[in-house]
Amino acid sequence: MNHTDPSRRGVLAGALALGATAGLPAVAGAAEAPATASTAATTRRYANPLVPRRADPHIHRHTDGHYYFTATVPEYDRIVLRRSRTLRGLTGAEETVLWRKHTTGDMSAHIWAPELHRVDGRWYIYFAAGRADDIWKIRMYVLENAHPDPFRGTWTEKGQITTAWDTFSLDASTFTHRGVRYLTWAQHEPGIDNNTNLYIAPMANPWTLGGRPVRLSSPTYAWETRGFKVNEGPAVIARGGRLFMTYSASATDSNYCMGLLTASAGSDLLDPRSWTKSPDPVFTSSDTTRQYGPGHNSFTVAEDGRTDVLVYHARPYKEITGDPLNDPNRHTRIQVLGWKADGTPDFGIPVADGAGQSGSGRVRRA
Repeated sequence: MNHTDPSRRGVLAGALALGATAGLPAVAGAAEAPATASTAATTRRYANPLVPRRADPHIHRHTDGHYYFTATVPEYDRIVLRRSRTLRGLTGAEETVLWRKHTTGDMSAHIWAPELHRVDGRWYIYFAAGRADDIWKIRMYVLENAHPDPFRGTWTEKGQITTAWDTFSLDASTFTHRGVRYLTWAQHEPGIDNNTNLYIAPMANPWTLGGRPVRLSSPTYAWETRGFKVNEGPAVIARGGRLFMTYSASATDSNYCMGLLTASAGSDLLDPRSWTKSPDPVFTSSDTTRQYGPGHNSFTVAEDGRTDVLVYHARPYKEITGDPLNDPNRHTRIQVLGWKADGTPDFGIPVADGAGQSGSGRVRRA
């Protein structure tokens, strides 16, 4: 989601999936193929959009055989959840409201970017929210449910995630690596001339940081600073001894795009020097397929348990009247995530609407 109170934009301008592949022991995402696998074009196809008018999508494939889908609704007033045994089935799956915004006080406006995670035998939803009397006072919050079925039981508010600064913060995501659970997120840091940076920290429990935040990335390239100076929406996938952290940059119109940070799996993830930023965006708007502003992604795997799938939102048109946040047509989309011969992700371009295209083109296959 993105970004700032229009009345504060000058002030701020001056001043992160596990869950993709539940059951894996470490970081979410990449379905590692056997060492004998060859690289070949995939024929898997998905109808797009998967779910209309749902932005900042997050799909969690759980060990019960279901895909769980949540996303930002255009009214910004509630958290919803769908469930299906297939990715395609999410399109027509019944949508249930799990939680609604408060009428006043904290969590009473701008309910953004929910993510569903299973941690230590309980369900958690991470999301961002503002206040009815200060809609741009966006902070990160957590809900907890002890029931095995997230559609049942009680969702308890665990409160705000406290970081080093009480400032604009959003897009919390969590993953584990080598036995350590981390939180990644976006936040405005006082004294830095941008809107949001990317941060990481270890967790003491699912709603509390266990160490001081470490800044991993700031928007410095031209493609990260169009409209707003933004790094947000981190998502992590691991493969071949490396961790790849995608993120979204610039304003939420057609300038919105995705960048990539890369770290060795054996490195200290809390050391910014462990992460290398790609100098160019890895996923951008396409006039060819007429998809604009692709971003705020998550990762999951196909029903075969081996094909990686990119989950993201985009609009089917470029021109927007007024504030892009008031335009409801960011649609959830999915496509195959390929892998290049050098072991890095191959995002390709956003596929066209309909069922006629596969994905980025290369996947590992036995």
